[in-house]
Amino acid sequence: MNEREAGVERLYPRLLGRMGVRYHYLIQLRKKIEFVFKHYCNSKEYILADYGCGNKPYEPLIRPHIRQYMGVDLAENPEADIHVSPEGVIDLPDECVNVVLSTQVLEHVVNPAHYLEESFRILKKGGKIVLSTHGYWMYHPDPTDYWRWTSSGLQKIISDAGFELKYFSGILGRAAMGMQLVQDGLLFKFPRFTRPFFALFFQPQIWLLDRLSSRASRDSDACTYILVAEKPL
Repeated sequence: MNEREAGVERLYPRLLGRMGVRYHYLIQLRKKIEFVFKHYCNSKEYILADYGCGNKPYEPLIRPHIRQYMGVDLAENPEADIHVSPEGVIDLPDECVNVVLSTQVLEHVVNPAHYLEESFRILKKGGKIVLSTHGYWMYHPDPTDYWRWTSSGLQKIISDAGFELKYFSGILGRAAMGMQLVQDGLLFKFPRFTRPFFALFFQPQIWLLDRLSSRASRDSDACTYILVAEKPL
């Protein structure tokens, strides 16, 4: 599977496919990103920087809502359109984009405050950052994995960076994420070909536990948080 195919599989996972053990989570994350771009970042005038773009899995969802999409990442990523220096400086001028997208990146960066500072710098006044990162999740270095946040801790670091929070939501509440971690705790002890069996057993339970949790409890204590914050005018 090439990088583009992996991106499509992340957007539209199959229960018995490669991403089946993340089936419910990935669907909920995609739905949240679709909601955010429909309601907060929907303008054909917008230029977007996907900061830490990886294989650009969300580009197909985002392009219909904006004018220009740019993948921003380290020089070793062949998918990147714009590079980040080893010191963490984006090769873009101040106040040049309307939206910064950051999906599952913040937990991997050495200095989250500097990452948010660069996001703030390249955003135009009134521009928005759309960011998702983990509350609870297994250790997953790519190539590093440093951070996890509580809902209040994530909101604080966003506020400290100068942003004004406009939207905040959790994905997978405590019980559902607990079951996801039980699955993952067992999963890697068995051969890869057994993963569809794990998905068939655990993913329906994760779905049910997630349905039973309230929105308020998910927003305060979740597997992953997604937010929209604005650079003040």
